[in-house]
Amino acid sequence: MPTLRNGNASVVSLREFVLVGFEGGLKIQVLLFAVFLTLYMVTVLGNLTMIVVITLDARLHSPMYFFLKNLSFLDLCYSSVIAPKALSNFFSSTKIITFAGCATQLFFFALLVTTDGLLLGVMAYDRFMAICNPLRYPVTMCPSACTRLVLGTYCGGCFNSIVQTSLALRVPFCSSNHINHYFCDLPSLLRIACANTALNELVMFGICGLIIVGVTCVVLVSYGYITVTILRMRSAAGRHKVFSTCGSHMTAVTLFFGTVFVMYAQPGAIESMEQGKVVSIFYTLVTPMLNPLIYSLRNKDVKEALKRLGQKHAAT
Repeated sequence: MPTLRNGNASVVSLREFVLVGFEGGLKIQVLLFAVFLTLYMVTVLGNLTMIVVITLDARLHSPMYFFLKNLSFLDLCYSSVIAPKALSNFFSSTKIITFAGCATQLFFFALLVTTDGLLLGVMAYDRFMAICNPLRYPVTMCPSACTRLVLGTYCGGCFNSIVQTSLALRVPFCSSNHINHYFCDLPSLLRIACANTALNELVMFGICGLIIVGVTCVVLVSYGYITVTILRMRSAAGRHKVFSTCGSHMTAVTLFFGTVFVMYAQPGAIESMEQGKVVSIFYTLVTPMLNPLIYSLRNKDVKEALKRLGQKHAAT
């Protein structure tokens, strides 16, 4: 492995990293393995169920459920970028991830998480158009428009991922290759860098802050108009249905952006890496697990679609 000298620091061309993971003995590792495995299995089952139900039930072929299906796909994918490697490392003696593997994990995690956040903003705009402009809704949110909006979120996620990953890979690393985390997270990776990472941190905080503030503004403005419209409704049943749908979305937005803001858009918010790991569990595993539960348990249309699918399967 080639080595360079940079002042008093030994700069190495790393071929692999060690994911330190969580501290603790065998009992702690077994407990954490069980927790991670349970969260991941529920995440896979819940999101796959949402994708299958929305795909097979013609009554759910509307813009809202098109976006929800894409949200489930993103949740399934980005949790799968993290969980399998984390699970395999709990009982590994080396806990090694190659440089290419770390770069790949960082790239796809940034891509999928950013796209997920932008999609939540699109979903808020969709609810605003459906409730506040129902006559224009079929034209404004036609299938081609919905497809373009989703593609736009992926383009935004790809842009952020390319910028963050390319900047991170240009940073020289010191003799330590131990990443104090259970996956290749950008802040943890920058901690073992030799060079000044001010630019990386500025770009990370800037882009993440812009996305969080932008999406939050879209959500707040959309739901401000939605609230006013709901209060003007005469039908109590209509108000309840709208509040139920919008409440599910607001819960998902709060869970996702609350933890992401603490980790990536607020310098110094996490006092220790152990706290950072706990916070990371929420947006890498807990939120993707809860999203299908939030939307299915609070959504009458999804519950009825599940019943119809179950009855159809039983009949055959």
